[in-house]
Amino acid sequence: MTGLRWLTTVAGAAMLLAMSGYASAADQASERSVAAAVASKARLADNRKLDEGRHPAEVLSFAAVERGSTIADLLAGNGYYSEMLADLVGPKGTVIPMNTPGFHKAESWALLQKAHPNLTPMVRAAPGMSLAPASVDMIFTHLVYHDLYWESEKYKFPRLDVDAMVANWYRALRPGGTVIVIDHAGPGGDTRALVDKLHRIDPAVVRADMERAGFVLDGESDALHVAGDDHSKNVFDPAVRGKTDRFMLRFRKPAA
Repeated sequence: MTGLRWLTTVAGAAMLLAMSGYASAADQASERSVAAAVASKARLADNRKLDEGRHPAEVLSFAAVERGSTIADLLAGNGYYSEMLADLVGPKGTVIPMNTPGFHKAESWALLQKAHPNLTPMVRAAPGMSLAPASVDMIFTHLVYHDLYWESEKYKFPRLDVDAMVANWYRALRPGGTVIVIDHAGPGGDTRALVDKLHRIDPAVVRADMERAGFVLDGESDALHVAGDDHSKNVFDPAVRGKTDRFMLRFRKPAA
């Protein structure tokens, strides 16, 4: 090996080691941030009670939230993830919890916003729940993607145009932005009928929807996989509630 080649090889190896060390340090910092968000005493007590079944540390680590980013939390409910996401993005970041009027509890959100001023709730009927172009860095969906296929007269939740909704997400994300989907795994078949009956969804349907809009699959995890779950049971069945088999998918909008 010539001197020049030897120097090039050594320099390359040193660069790889440095990059590896940086990645390791960054990963450790991210893990510490996630742990701190989960352990925060500012979280609502009712939300904390759900931790055992929801595994927030695994979900938030998979989401790979960046400090200073803007995140839309779809159908955020009582803000279970919104408050932790608000900690992770920090004071220069923003979290937009998106709720329909019937699922927005003003009293709970007043407490959440007092603890996290970077929460800016959006309360709209589901069909009007759209985001401005290039306005967010991440769209976070936890156990609600299947609701895009749900409709209920009782809960005033109308039939949605799934392709139109996902197309809006694509426009709303900045280049390189991500969509996180965590949901109850379900069987194949008539998606709307299965969602109505089980509140589950086939992950292949989610992937097809997202790729049709232009997203690319950027990562997946089986950290929430439950091998013994019966996919034919409704997720609210006491036998499986809080213990369902769930999938985690991350989609990215191409940077160019």
